[in-house]
Amino acid sequence: MKPIRVLVVDDHPVVRAGLRMLLEKSDRITVTAEAADAQEALAAVGAGGIDVVLMDLQLGDGVDGVGATAQIRALRSEAPRVLILTTFETDADILRAVEAGAAGYLLKDTEPRVLQDAVEAAHRGEIVLAPGVAQRLAAHQPLPELTARELEILRLVAGGASNRIIGEKLFISEATVKTHLARAFTKLGVNSRTEAVSLARERGLLRE
Repeated sequence: MKPIRVLVVDDHPVVRAGLRMLLEKSDRITVTAEAADAQEALAAVGAGGIDVVLMDLQLGDGVDGVGATAQIRALRSEAPRVLILTTFETDADILRAVEAGAAGYLLKDTEPRVLQDAVEAAHRGEIVLAPGVAQRLAAHQPLPELTARELEILRLVAGGASNRIIGEKLFISEATVKTHLARAFTKLGVNSRTEAVSLARERGLLRE
């Protein structure tokens, strides 16, 4: 099995050297090129022979890591996968990286073995996200739309009403209330009334 060929992109030579040493401890990975900025990264990718790009977000003046990622992914259909490796984890940075086509987003405090595994996973076509990053990204994903009736019932649940009381107020059976709640739980990805109300409020679905 051929080693995965990696391009390391970071504007700090010491960081690049450290990443090269770390990655090449795995006999399944070889660092075939380094780049200090977006222009050098594009040139290296254009020369071919790169499977995965390990990309820093901050590259000094000029195009940043997100911009470089978008340009690399736009080069051709077989463009290498790009893993963001950075110290920055703001929601805006994460969303920009994903929208640019990054295959993953990891932080520089990632354990060496986890980073090696991430490179292999990205090469296989998988999406790789640090746990905290995955949670924050999920918070920005649109939820399936709740029906007017489901929202109405959730508002009553939020007010403390039982299924029986909700049924009486809406002139529907208690079983129907349970059915609507079950569908709402599935759409929201929750398992309880408390979780449903909490998430619905967090997403602004239960404006009072």
